[in-house]
Amino acid sequence: MATLSDRAAAHDVGASRFDAPLPFPLLVAGAAATILATAALLSRSGDVPTHDSTRRVRLPERPVEAARHLARVGFALAVALAVLDGLLGPRVAAENAVTVFVWPVWVRGLALLAVVVGSVWPTLSPWRAAYEGLCRLEGDAVAVLGGYPDRLAHWPATAGFVAGIGVVATLTLVPRSPRGTAGVVAGYAAVMLVGGVCFGREWFRRADTLAVLYRLFGRVAVLDREDEGRTLSLRFPWTDCVRPVADGSLVAFVVAAVYTVSFDGFTNTPEFQTLLFAARRTLGLGPVASVVLYGLGLLGFLAAFAVVAALADRLGRGGTAGTVRGASLAFAPTVLPIAAAYEVAHNYPYVVRNLGLLVAMAARAVGVPLIALDPLWWLPLPAFWASQVALVVLGHAVAVVAAHGVAVRRYGDSRASRRGHAPLLVLMVGYTVLSLWIVSRPVVSFG
Repeated sequence: MATLSDRAAAHDVGASRFDAPLPFPLLVAGAAATILATAALLSRSGDVPTHDSTRRVRLPERPVEAARHLARVGFALAVALAVLDGLLGPRVAAENAVTVFVWPVWVRGLALLAVVVGSVWPTLSPWRAAYEGLCRLEGDAVAVLGGYPDRLAHWPATAGFVAGIGVVATLTLVPRSPRGTAGVVAGYAAVMLVGGVCFGREWFRRADTLAVLYRLFGRVAVLDREDEGRTLSLRFPWTDCVRPVADGSLVAFVVAAVYTVSFDGFTNTPEFQTLLFAARRTLGLGPVASVVLYGLGLLGFLAAFAVVAALADRLGRGGTAGTVRGASLAFAPTVLPIAAAYEVAHNYPYVVRNLGLLVAMAARAVGVPLIALDPLWWLPLPAFWASQVALVVLGHAVAVVAAHGVAVRRYGDSRASRRGHAPLLVLMVGYTVLSLWIVSRPVVSFG
């Protein structure tokens, strides 16, 4: 636990301090009015439109396959070179490819890409590519322990998200340590490969944290890709958010994703520092107190979502007790637009700035003297703040639409669906207030 720290803001936009230009009550009132107006319109219109575009674009097969193979090889090469630089290169994070590439461009950047075009991880996953190569050598699928155990569900991926993204990426110095980051990538790759050899291809779909994360974010994408990316069409961002998740482990994953991205933003506020030092004094745990706070908050979010889902089912069924599990599976995807919107709002400067730095590093590596430029140099802090607010409100509005669609399908008539939708609406308005409070706090840069 020596790597735990009171880390500086990782995703700031480079200014020393910025205060929200609007009074917080006015900001919240406007956002809440937008969310409630959306719900009111939906209550009058019945079901939500989920009709996908009938216009589909079919891409030529050979160029698509060539692009897929090129992307797979290129990404695997980038990972290998980054890990090598992490082990042998400079110890300064901003000068080492592994810290510039892995956390901002790979982990966060592909999440942002999934929100727009869906998950590309099945194509890029280097451990899945290595496994497929092994299968070709063996002439058959490799699974020395048989099929993937159904009882595991998606719990390995959920545990990996909480440990890897919730704790390591958010609360430790590992993202700033080239050696530490290289070790994390190498260790995770080993776990993925061993799991694949033991349980086959299903391991990569259900146990890989990144695969599950990007697939869930891809539900919000407005671009629908079918037939391995060869057929494209447009859809509403809530279309795939009205389809229930498969099991309780995915419910936990979704709630953890919503909570963690908000917690990440919360760690950059003065209030978190006050809470952290108070917890240290009270518990006597030192830096580990931040992990305790994260864990307690996650349990609180999980409990709150379960209570709201159960209440929605009871109200939607006219007082008849439903099942917490069934309601949770149905409503969990409806909060994905919130997680996706906050992910984009919170991390896009972090991704874009490091992408510019990575391009300059790659150019210098091949002998081209390119100076690293910040692609967002032109973006003033007030505009960045406004973009955060707009994305947060938009994500919550889409989530309200998705929750209404689930309520209509689950409870039938309009009165029952309105009753069932009400607890989710209260939850989303409350979370809107929390999210806007986080983005309205003073932005402090430490670099």
